[in-house]
Amino acid sequence: MSAQTSRKPAVRPVTQRTARVVQAVFLALISLISLVPLAAIVMGTFQNGSDVIRNGITFDVDLSTLSLENYVLLFTDSGLYFRWFANTLGLTVAQVVGTLLVSSFVAYGFAMYQFRGKTAAFIAVLLLMSTPFEMLMLPLYVQVNELNLSDSYAVIVIPFLAAAVTIFFFRQYFLGIPKELLEAGRVDGVTEFGIFFRLIMPISRPALAAMAILNGMLAWNNFLWPLLVLRSPEKFTLPIGLNTLLTPYGNNYELLIVGAFFSLIPILVLFLAFQRFFVEGMTAGAVKG
Repeated sequence: MSAQTSRKPAVRPVTQRTARVVQAVFLALISLISLVPLAAIVMGTFQNGSDVIRNGITFDVDLSTLSLENYVLLFTDSGLYFRWFANTLGLTVAQVVGTLLVSSFVAYGFAMYQFRGKTAAFIAVLLLMSTPFEMLMLPLYVQVNELNLSDSYAVIVIPFLAAAVTIFFFRQYFLGIPKELLEAGRVDGVTEFGIFFRLIMPISRPALAAMAILNGMLAWNNFLWPLLVLRSPEKFTLPIGLNTLLTPYGNNYELLIVGAFFSLIPILVLFLAFQRFFVEGMTAGAVKG
């Protein structure tokens, strides 16, 4: 009996070590598979646009045909590309900052205060979260035209500051914060806004980072709504601008391919900047319901 017991500790580390090796190999394999499309896009930026469209994005290319002509075109004769890039970057920053601020305010009220109609209001948020944007698009578009607000950046940002998914996520996160923290702040004479900004926000960095990434991706890739409300080419966002490169009269595949690749960079930077908070924030928001 004692001999069997003495063998178990020797077997267990080997099993755990093997499991970690298998896990590492599996995750490395998944990572490599995930990077294949990105690597293919990078390869396509060095090829002739017509060849890419004709043969598809592939690694089976003649290395002697690769060149930097697409990059030269991007930085010398790209037209409004960098204007579209700047428009999208500014709108994304405004959308993310505004959405995090407004949605966290609303979620804070749902999580920390008791008021009449709270349950009905939160049910409305859940219903809005489950409603496809395509159902809201037409009435919202009519309202924008009636107010003469079309072809402006305000109508791209303002209608979506109180995002239902972000409100729900923050509410779940705030429910995990002890209310004694608020009472301690009130005893010390801190105002309600002070409690929110000085006590709640610093400990909510994981949730803020997670929602910054998700809302940043949505804002950067937003295509349908800006397409409906924007009219002036110099105000176009990057997804709309890249789409205009394909016309019945001619297609600028070279600029489209290299421009699409450059459009990935801000999202990668955003994720790398906040990725250490991302997993913690996504799991923390699901602790309490």
